[in-house]
Amino acid sequence: MPISVVIADDQEMVRTGFRMILESRDDIEVLDDVVDGEAALEAVDRLRPDVLLLDIRMPGTDGLEVTRRLTERAAAHPELGHRPRIVIVTTFDLDEYVRATLHGGASGFLLKDASPALLVEAVRAAAVGDSLVSPAITVRLLRELAPATGRGAAARTPAEPLTERERDVVRELARGRTNAEIADRLYVSLSTVKSHLAHVQTKLAVRNRVEIAAWAWESGLATGST
Repeated sequence: MPISVVIADDQEMVRTGFRMILESRDDIEVLDDVVDGEAALEAVDRLRPDVLLLDIRMPGTDGLEVTRRLTERAAAHPELGHRPRIVIVTTFDLDEYVRATLHGGASGFLLKDASPALLVEAVRAAAVGDSLVSPAITVRLLRELAPATGRGAAARTPAEPLTERERDVVRELARGRTNAEIADRLYVSLSTVKSHLAHVQTKLAVRNRVEIAAWAWESGLATGST
């Protein structure tokens, strides 16, 4: 079964470009493209896509509100059994809402000028429950998300302390490296990296690797200050 996608963006050229890129892949099917947040919510209910490719800045109901509603609805009504994975598309320099969306449950972040290959990778990663944040966004964006002063003061405390190896893995993740790159740098297997990240996710009570990376910057682990 192909990965089903709904695109929500108020710019027609962006929607058209994303559709052309995604539909050129045999394993991805674009079900619809819509112009605003309310239409995105309606399309999710009607079409039940695997992935929602969502512009964060739209007139009316923006991407932040769409993410919040879908996350809250899934938490309140788990019996519904469906919530699309959300990949946020943002223009980094203008986006003051990214922090809230990050903690709201998005599965990935892309700049609107991301390469076609990165767009496809982000959709595929989201569909299997993983996350993709391009290295440029990870380092620049998450550095901005960390408090400018008192770094670490607002970061959550893990339920159990992270092991030294888990800290190594998280540090590399927060610097924008993929699982395969982390495995190469730390001389461990890919399955070992995934296992470490699963343990960290449980200890931090977070939903995905994006939130793990955010915690690393907030706590100072990513900069080596803890």
